[in-house]
Amino acid sequence: MTEPLTPSEGWGVLHLFCKLTAGADAAGIAAAVKAATDAPSPSGSSSGTGDHQVIPVAVLGHKADLAFLAIGPDLWRLRRLQTDLQQAGLVVVDSYVSLTELSEYSANVPDKQKTARLHPVLPPDGMTAWCFYPMSKRRNVGQNWFALPYEERLELMYEHGTSGRKFAGRIVQLVTGSTGLDDFEWGVTLFGVHPDDLKQCVYTMRYDTASAQYAEFGPFYTGMVAPLDDVLTRVGLT
Repeated sequence: MTEPLTPSEGWGVLHLFCKLTAGADAAGIAAAVKAATDAPSPSGSSSGTGDHQVIPVAVLGHKADLAFLAIGPDLWRLRRLQTDLQQAGLVVVDSYVSLTELSEYSANVPDKQKTARLHPVLPPDGMTAWCFYPMSKRRNVGQNWFALPYEERLELMYEHGTSGRKFAGRIVQLVTGSTGLDDFEWGVTLFGVHPDDLKQCVYTMRYDTASAQYAEFGPFYTGMVAPLDDVLTRVGLT
């Protein structure tokens, strides 16, 4: 067996957006997810924080039929999940690769929050509305985020965080880093109590300077989180 490939800090994160084919096999999909979540961790024992989780999502709209948010320490196991889902008759029409991380602005974050960012336990209870989008910071003349002094960027991110905390209890946010790994610099996954919580959160935070002046957004995917059997039934597989 290939040796596990693990980040030195945090976990790997793989978003897979899939469409059904005539040969899609519900049992094969279920087996792929079970294999991804049941195998031992790279260290040989569980960390106690939910190593290798797979969250299934029924996607709304034409972009995909279903999505899988896979997260865990071993990138090879995430790759095996992708292979197994394809062999079960799904076509991966889009994907996103990233890592959990602690940003440079998180030095004063409590240890409990740092652990939750690096090793999240998902999905959060009672939050079945879901969306994902990638984003980067602008490098335009006069709008170059990376040319700003650290202290100014830190202040802008504190403002952004203050806006986000207004949605505590309604939204759980997972921000993962993808600089050098995918087309954008971060992937943002939101879990919400209601679908309009997602809408209001993104709308509100876009007025922050860090977003309004410096953010570029990729495509949005929206759907509903549910147990795998329910997701497969809802998308037409039994």
